[in-house]
Amino acid sequence: MNVTLTLAEINAYLKRIGIDTIKKPTLEFLAEMQQAHIHHLSWQTVDIFAGRPAGIDLQESVQLILQGRSGYCFHLNGAFSVLLHSLGYTVHWHRAGVQPHGEQPRVNSFHLGLSVSLPDADPNVERWIVDVGLGGMPFDPLPLRYGAYGPAPFTYTLMPSSVVPGGWRLEYEPNGPSMGVDYDPEELTRLEEFIPKHEFYSQSVDSPWHNAFLLRQRDTGHSYELRGCVLRTHGIEGISKTEIRNYNEWKDILTKLFYEPLVIYTEQERREMWERIQIAHEEWKKTQLA
Repeated sequence: MNVTLTLAEINAYLKRIGIDTIKKPTLEFLAEMQQAHIHHLSWQTVDIFAGRPAGIDLQESVQLILQGRSGYCFHLNGAFSVLLHSLGYTVHWHRAGVQPHGEQPRVNSFHLGLSVSLPDADPNVERWIVDVGLGGMPFDPLPLRYGAYGPAPFTYTLMPSSVVPGGWRLEYEPNGPSMGVDYDPEELTRLEEFIPKHEFYSQSVDSPWHNAFLLRQRDTGHSYELRGCVLRTHGIEGISKTEIRNYNEWKDILTKLFYEPLVIYTEQERREMWERIQIAHEEWKKTQLA
């Protein structure tokens, strides 16, 4: 990795996710940062929806966050890896692939995976899986040791991958946003192969995120998803859905729940987004009644 943050940038990044103090590179600080990152920076397709996707160059991803924005896996995991590297952690990039519900496992480089070597944290674990780039991933680093982790309803199972030799697979609990993620154990030193994947995701009409206004976020007890104007909340008590009915309520949820005030968009652009979302939502409801 050839990008290192300045002290001022490190402090600004940490402040962006609600952390005031730089600490030594320990497992405890890694967990604190992963939790804060997932909580304060939602996984989202807002800029793709608006037709203004950001590139995934590491410097660009870091600046995206420092300027009050967020993104999806390539931005979030890319920027987080730079932060960790700048703090003294040994970070590894991996090819990975997300398995949507109803499809087969894959490692197709449509996800950037991260792991961190911490040989002194646990005598039985040399490497830890960290992922802040999916919105539904674990709230804490997971040891690269097969087993089940996390309390219900956010239990994850780590197992050998069936699609790449020596790889590992992280499966979600049943109500997660996908079935799981497979990781290639090979360590990458360059991110070039992810660029065409990002171009497809962010520009192609065949992308699953084409015309999708979607944000995902987690805290200790719940996961949240805002798809258009429907808020889905998942916790130990179950799953609930709420239809957002007006612009002010929608903007308030974006700002207070997802920490997304849409700072680079004008008030007119925000209202135009809301109008597009409303139109699509009404069309969707018609198809449900048909």
